[in-house]
Amino acid sequence: MRRRNYKTNNRKRYRFGIKYGKVEYSCRFVQSEVFKQNWAANRIVKCEFGTKIVEDPCHSIFKRIAAVFQDSSDNSMISVYPFGDELYAFGETPQIHKINPDTLETEDKVAVNDYVSIVHHTSHPHVLNDGTIYNLGLSVRPTGLYHSIVEFQKNENGSGKQMFEEAQIVASISARWQLNPSYMHTFGITENYYILVEQPLSISVPRIFLSKFNNGPLADCFRWYHDEYTRISVISRSTNKIFKTYLAEAFFYLHIINQYEFENHLVLDICMYNDPAMLDCMYVEAMKTMQTNPDYAKMFRGRPGRFVLPLNSNSNTDKTKNLVGIKNTRAKAYYMSDGNIFVKPEKLCDLGCETPRIHYEKYLGKPYKYFYAISSDVDSEIPGTLIKVDVESKTTKTWGEPNCYPSEPIFVPNPEPKSEDDGVVISAMVWGEEDTNHVGLLVLDGESFIELGRAEFHTPSPAPKCLHGWFLPSKE
Repeated sequence: MRRRNYKTNNRKRYRFGIKYGKVEYSCRFVQSEVFKQNWAANRIVKCEFGTKIVEDPCHSIFKRIAAVFQDSSDNSMISVYPFGDELYAFGETPQIHKINPDTLETEDKVAVNDYVSIVHHTSHPHVLNDGTIYNLGLSVRPTGLYHSIVEFQKNENGSGKQMFEEAQIVASISARWQLNPSYMHTFGITENYYILVEQPLSISVPRIFLSKFNNGPLADCFRWYHDEYTRISVISRSTNKIFKTYLAEAFFYLHIINQYEFENHLVLDICMYNDPAMLDCMYVEAMKTMQTNPDYAKMFRGRPGRFVLPLNSNSNTDKTKNLVGIKNTRAKAYYMSDGNIFVKPEKLCDLGCETPRIHYEKYLGKPYKYFYAISSDVDSEIPGTLIKVDVESKTTKTWGEPNCYPSEPIFVPNPEPKSEDDGVVISAMVWGEEDTNHVGLLVLDGESFIELGRAEFHTPSPAPKCLHGWFLPSKE
């Protein structure tokens, strides 16, 4: 059976090794249990994001009923992150794979839910400068469903295994809709706060159970509450309790750009969409008609927005007064009649931006000026455009090449950077039309955004487009 959805994949890992002016390219499948089952059956036999499975001849209806209570897919298809001195591939189920960064071999599988009580986690944990890692998971308790912050403390020997053994849940908030918890692909963190953005796109628990019986894909389990607000919860890292909540108009998002504290406010930058229609665009059937569907590009139309959350506001304030007290922003915040604070974002630029990256090592959770992204405007003259955004001046620089589709742009700072954008931006490239057996590595100047160089490779089979990546400096 064909894949119904672009995100459904037995995920390959790319590696570009850069040494002494030369570049080597390699790729390999992550040896997940899902991959092994699909390979052995020569078909898709495990439910994924957008694909309904073909019945495994060995699975009777009784075995499928029992499978409701078994682990979900371990297909770690989205991202890679370092845990100590080790590298792990992530999906959104709490089963990750240790990857050898030199050979791309799958060396181990870790069930994170064996160490902490979560049934789901984001594929975008945050790695702090001291090596501590935080992630957001979904916990099931006798009292209901909770969004939980999980802490992985770095140890002296750099062992990822020990980090998992010592993992702990440090903060939790009750899910807004108990049988339909909000879908969260990421979260925010600053020196003093965790930030959870509960969008109105939820995962229906009843539909998940139903999908287990009819072999349906995860995408069929989403529910969109278009008439509901988006809820932004700010959790204190000192008390691990909710400090304040805010409401915003309904919007869909996958990625938070950055967040930081400034003059008694929290600044939160997000790649936003009016609704989750873009998920429907990823179905293979939708892609076949995208050239003739006038609404296809509109479904992808999103823009990066900035929320400014006042931390020390007084509920007796005039309801018509803007609570935002910092300069150089058009973001607004007002008290509602019920005492909640309603926040309205400002647009950071008029280009669709996705998979945003910043100078992460130095500016995560701190005031920053630049981020880098790929274009989400599929109807632009060059859909594969890379974008650099100045969030202070609201200006942009772009790089693009016809029929070339770069991946997430990763900023690599110079060893002793003199400015925030002193470094290079690297991105994996693939090509379309008749040039699909073609992959490359692009290097742009971080400041000017001008191409510095590239390495291209021709492959024996089509090269899939990357989603996310991580730069690891050589240990030599």
